[in-house]
Amino acid sequence: MVDILIVEDNEELCSLLCDFLRNENYTVSTAGSAEKALSLFEKYGARLVLLDIMLPKADGFAVCKRIRERDNTPIIVLTARTDKEDKLNGILLGADDYIEKPYDIDILIAKIKGIFRRRLAIDNLTDGDITLDLADGTAEKGGAPISMTAKEFELLHLLMANKGQTLGKDFLFSRIWGADSESEPQTLTVHIKWLREKVEEDPKNPRRIITVWGKGYRWED
Repeated sequence: MVDILIVEDNEELCSLLCDFLRNENYTVSTAGSAEKALSLFEKYGARLVLLDIMLPKADGFAVCKRIRERDNTPIIVLTARTDKEDKLNGILLGADDYIEKPYDIDILIAKIKGIFRRRLAIDNLTDGDITLDLADGTAEKGGAPISMTAKEFELLHLLMANKGQTLGKDFLFSRIWGADSESEPQTLTVHIKWLREKVEEDPKNPRRIITVWGKGYRWED
């Protein structure tokens, strides 16, 4: 499960927002249409949805309604549509907030952090002696801070949040670096090596970040 699903058909805006959120150590997935958004949500889930209203074919209100019919995931509507009727419609359909474009990225991030703290109650993700503070983007092992980059934190978070599930290399690379990233796929292997050096008792014989040959990696106890 990713932290945030961005539903936005403006590719430039979506990419910029994605970068800001990943710099805050959130795992992010993106969709440029209502159909893709619902497909991703049903397949992978999300802890929060940032939802544009003006989408091709079905609009964001349809996405909001479908998600609300089966899930209480927080939804923040981001839109250039400022009519009172649209705002009321979004709120009545179950949106948690309605932010007009253009918006201040710092205010948006503050609102996101507030939702994670108040409503989701998932400030910490703990497994064994490893704890991730999802609000602050910090990690600890046995109570001692672990120094890591934003990408390392994002990768560790994604693995821990899907404990026991093998995550494919392509999936991990796409989620952390983006399908259009200029980084090389080998970057994933290097980051796995770095993480093992920080969380494993014996990095050369890992018991937490397991390699599933020919497929990807899996987080275990």
